[in-house]
Amino acid sequence: MYGEELRRRREAAGLTQEELSQRVVMSRTHIAHIEAGRRRPDVEDARRLDRELGTDGFFERFLPVLDGRKVAEHFAEALEFEGQATEIREYAPKLVPGILQTPAYAREVLSSGASPKTAEERDELLGTRLERARILDNFHSPKVWMLLDEAVLLRKIGGAQVMCEQLRHIAGLGESHRIRVHVLPFSVGYHALLEGSVSLMWFEDLPPIAYAEGLKSGRILELPSVVRECQVAYDHALGDALSHRKSLALIRSVAEDYEHEAHRLA
Repeated sequence: MYGEELRRRREAAGLTQEELSQRVVMSRTHIAHIEAGRRRPDVEDARRLDRELGTDGFFERFLPVLDGRKVAEHFAEALEFEGQATEIREYAPKLVPGILQTPAYAREVLSSGASPKTAEERDELLGTRLERARILDNFHSPKVWMLLDEAVLLRKIGGAQVMCEQLRHIAGLGESHRIRVHVLPFSVGYHALLEGSVSLMWFEDLPPIAYAEGLKSGRILELPSVVRECQVAYDHALGDALSHRKSLALIRSVAEDYEHEAHRLA
């Protein structure tokens, strides 16, 4: 209904999708996806639509909700895409990706940071993160490739026991062939994705996209040339990574080291 309303207001203003996209600084494809109900604009998008179409805040006030799921605003659109993707390839430079996180690891991540959270806020975010992992319940879709920097394995989040369980969870998913996992060892030095994290997604009825994330920020990239550049960079970094088999062996080995440490401290 939100998309239908945008189309109705746009046509009433005598604007084509291309003309509206130029006035509100959005791509024509983005406008088309919103009108078809496949995309949710962010708050700034909605505000620009309201200003251009003279709708007195309508598009901001009635932004579609995410089924009650609590996420950072910059990740909201990426979350919707993640649920529709048929294939996901992600590079993680520092932390275990959200869909692979165990409850203990996720709780530690969400409890940390510069902005304090109440227990209720943390639990809401934790619930969403664990719900995201449900996409792995379907063995066939999406296909998931995870490219992990070695730093992800060695950065101790929540202590040795939490890390041991987290790494064994990843190894279990890899050994069951639910995901492919590759580790980029420190010995590689500089590689094509070192400057930031990226998630690549493919769909049945939409062109592929990339999602790049930084501190308190994230951006959907959909310009074909830019998405292709991200895909090429991912492929180059993947070529520098350990094989799936060797990566699983390394992950298991580091998990054992954490287990020994946990026993020493017990």
